[in-house]
This record gives sequence, C-alpha cells and structure tokens, in this order.
Amino acid sequence: MAPERSLASLLLPFILSLMSATSVRSSREGFVHCFNLHSKNDTPLSPIIYSPKNPSFASVFDFLVQELRFATPTTPRPQVIVTPRDETHIQSVIYCAKKHDLEIRIRSGGHDFEGASYISEDPFVILDLFKLNSITVDAENAAAWVQSGATLGELYYAISKKSRTLAFPAGYWSTVGVGGHLSGGGYGALLRKYGLAGDNVIDAKFISVDGKILDRKSMGEDLFWALKGAGGGNFGVIVAFKIRLVAVPEKVTVFKVSRTLEQNATKLVHKWQYVAPSIHEDLTMALRINNVKSSQAGKQTISVGFESLFLGGTDRLLSLMQEKFPELGLVRKDCSEMSWIQSVVVLADIYPAGAPPEVLLNRTAAPKQYTKQKADYVEKPMSVKGIEGLWKVFFQIDPESGAMNWTPYGGRMAETSESETPYPHRARNIFMIYEAVNWNEKDGAVSLRHIDWVRKLYKYMTPFVAKNPRSSYFNYRDYDLGINSKGKTSYKEASVWGVKYFRDNFKRLAEVKAMIDPHEFFRSEQTIPPLFGECSNNNGHFVDFFCPHFSMDFGKSASHFAQLLALSSPSGISSPHKFNKLITTLVGLFA
Repeated sequence: MAPERSLASLLLPFILSLMSATSVRSSREGFVHCFNLHSKNDTPLSPIIYSPKNPSFASVFDFLVQELRFATPTTPRPQVIVTPRDETHIQSVIYCAKKHDLEIRIRSGGHDFEGASYISEDPFVILDLFKLNSITVDAENAAAWVQSGATLGELYYAISKKSRTLAFPAGYWSTVGVGGHLSGGGYGALLRKYGLAGDNVIDAKFISVDGKILDRKSMGEDLFWALKGAGGGNFGVIVAFKIRLVAVPEKVTVFKVSRTLEQNATKLVHKWQYVAPSIHEDLTMALRINNVKSSQAGKQTISVGFESLFLGGTDRLLSLMQEKFPELGLVRKDCSEMSWIQSVVVLADIYPAGAPPEVLLNRTAAPKQYTKQKADYVEKPMSVKGIEGLWKVFFQIDPESGAMNWTPYGGRMAETSESETPYPHRARNIFMIYEAVNWNEKDGAVSLRHIDWVRKLYKYMTPFVAKNPRSSYFNYRDYDLGINSKGKTSYKEASVWGVKYFRDNFKRLAEVKAMIDPHEFFRSEQTIPPLFGECSNNNGHFVDFFCPHFSMDFGKSASHFAQLLALSSPSGISSPHKFNKLITTLVGLFA
C-alpha cells in the first residue's frame, strides 16, 4: 500500500495543477467570449483585447511597467489585457469580469510603487486606460476635461498650446498617468500656491460596479469627495476628470543649486526647514538629497539640491531670498526666467538641457529602474544632530543609490481643511519626505540589500516624523505598512494601513465604499473595505460576510441583526433548533 500512497501523493499536485490550469483557461476564454459578445460598437476588437496567445501580449504588459521589480519572469500575468477606446468597453470588462470571477486592476501610467495597478495573485484582468487620453482645454473658462489615460506631460502640453498664463498644479514627472495621480491627491511645484491636483478637480466621469456612467451630480458629493484623494482602483473606474486651471505669469523663474557637506549643507538644510514652509507662497523650494562620490578618493559626501519654481521674475526672487534665506547665497546667474511650460520640462529632471516642450508627449521618457520608495511627513524641524545622523545612514549605501526629496508645505496647504478631500496631510506638516533607493542589478541579493537600506532609513527617521499615526501618502503605495488578507477585508484589519494614508478620513471612505461597491468587487492588497454601520462594531467573520447584504437602513432589520449576532457565537448553532432559528432570522433579514 505504501507505494500506492506514494504514487497518489506524487500525482495529486499534478492533478490539482491541471485542474487549476483548466479552470484559468476556461475563465479566460469565457471572459474573451463575453467581452466580444457585449462590445456592441463598431471598433475592431483585435487591438483592444490581448490574451497570452497574442504575440503583442508581453509588450503591452511591459510597456507601462516602470518598476523593474515587477517585470520579472515570475511576476503574475493577467488573463487578459483590455485597452478600451470608449466607455462601453469598460462596461463590458466590468460585466464580464464579474461573470467569470476575475479581478480588475486599473492602469493609466504604470508609476505604481507596488505594482497594484497591474499585478494580482488571483486571476485578473488589466484594464489599461492609456488609449483613453483625450484632452479638451477651455482656456476662456480656465477649465479642461482630461481622460484618465493621458499623462501629466500630455496635459501640460495641451494647456500650453491654448494659453501661456494657465497651468495645472500637478506632479513633476510628466510620464505619470492622470487617472492615478489626480485620484490619489497629486502634488507638484505649484502646491504652495494652489494646493494639490485633487483639490482642483471640479467634476468627473465615473463607471460604477454595476456599469452606470456617473458624473458629479449623479454620483453625489460623497463619492465625488472620495475620488479626489482615494479613488485609484477603490470604488470603480474613473474615465475622466474636469479640472480647474490656475493662473501663472508669462515668465516664471527656476533655480537649481547644489551644496555639499563641505559647502555647509547641514546648516543650510537645518535653516531650510524654517524658511521653505513660511516663505511667500509664490515660491516652492524643494530639497533633493543624495550621497555622491567625494573629491577625496574613496570617500562619499552629501549633495543637497535646492530645486525651485518661483511665480515671478528674478529681481523679486533675489530680493525675497536675500531677506529670508541669505545663507544659500543665491545669485542672478543661478536663476533662469522662462515660460511655465518650459519650467515643467526643466523640473522633471528626465530630459536633456534645452529640450522643447514636445518632449512632454513621450510616455516612456522616465527611466525604468529597480526601486523601493516610502513617504513621511514632518511636523517639527529636525535638529542639526538629527540631520548629521541622517548623513551616516546615507553613507551605508552605494553613492547615487539613496535619495530623499523634501517638499515644503505652508501656503495653500496650510489653509485647506484635512477633511476637504481624502488627503489629510495639511496644516500640521511643515514638509513631506519621499525616501527612495534605486539600483540596476537583477541579482536578488543586491535587491535585498537595497530594500533593507531604505527600510533602515525609514526606521532612522522615526523620531523626527509625524506620529499617532505615522503618516504616508496613498500615491506612494507601500506594502510595508500592511496589506489586506485574501478575500473580504475587515475595516479593523485595513485600518492598520488605512489611517496612515487617510487619518480620520479613512472611516468616511469605508462608508462610501459600502454605498458604491458593497461586495468589494474592486479590490487589491490595499483596497478600502466597505463599512456598514453596526457591522463595523463587530469583528466576527460570520457577520462580516453578511454585512454587504444588509440594507443601508438598519432600522428595519435591527432586531434580526441582534438575533444574528447571538446566533453567530461559538454556541449559537449547537442544535438543530438553533440552526432552524438561524435560517428563519436570515430569511427575515433579507426579506
């Protein structure tokens, strides 16, 4: 008998694998058939839907993968990639994915630090929006409609073709997709003057889990609020945003100067903490910190770059800097006057010097690297001693590998309520920190060493950053903060990471989720879970399972709910009588 048991144990994994593969293939084929059946417009479907049998499948998947950690042979691949041309294709994807039990991951630009927009451990479909990239600029009314698949660069360029004195306050990197960036908040060089990208969204076109196409009026203010800072993949598919354009002068001034430790960088960084958040809101003076090779053989030093946009001319800027930050020693030759669109090219730091605005139309200009990033917020200035300790951490990694960007707050950011949008990191902070490490080697040991370093950097910063909770930025998604377990996620479980991104706004977001996507069809490792009133006070999985089926009006089912709580206790169904009572209760609950 022993040999037979041994043979069975050898065959079982093969049989299970074969069954799984058959199930996956059936699901994929069923989805493709369903999509073809329900896509009723005249657009040919061959350049819209890609299965693994399609020779273009791998190139379409890799095209917008910016993070090389998720471009390996072991990276999970989707069953299908769909690149919709209009809303009907998106409606078909949602319908067919639900029918064939497939997750949907929504991608617009591919700048996703944990790959959540194009990776899942469960069978899934990628809804890749990059071909939905139309932009309509209404310069007369200082507004624009932009589809989610457009990049920031495409948006900036389209605005510049209509006006030299209009802009949009979004991110530095032009290859980032509009859909993810705006729906997570989105910040850039204009944040001290005009706030976040999400703060300047005035309408949206959205497709819900049941396929309805909604705008701000039809979706209601709660969902519209949620989409302006927590919308990325959480509630449905954002097809387009209507945005408010902001005024800029015909000429702005940019300066980029660097100082090393030998040039008094430590004291300059210390002083910057007091100056940058309180100086005039027309100036955003960010820091970029790197470790670099020293002029002394075999040694390293720290390079601090002061990279700044000023909404005005050089004379006014020099006067302001001389008054507020003379220690930097800024002089006229450090400053360059240019149009706003030219400043976008310069501050992106991915284009050659003197590049024309047309380079903003290149979706693949940003370098692809192995990276790991994290985020922090600072409420009180670091001491000189704390900054000196930070340099020691930088010296533990290869030159040019480690990086920190410090973005000053104040101005409009200090004037906006924490509950105005889901993005809560406002007046309490003096600046935001982006922590990163980059490397090029594929070797796994090299990757582990670099990731370990950025975690060590993050740990070092613990005493100096926001606490209770230590906060982070949703667009800099970080699975180190915690992830959801597979299946339905409880509010309590998700709060571990959710309050770090959204602070007190997390509960309201979970309530919006319950209204718009109660069965948590749109889900990922850090999806906001639905919160159902009384259900939120119970952590039992039995009740959590039934919560999505409750009416939002609990008054009609309060007595049934109380009975269900009692019956779901460990002894609640210990007899046939109690089991029958449970069934009766459930019938009454769902009646």
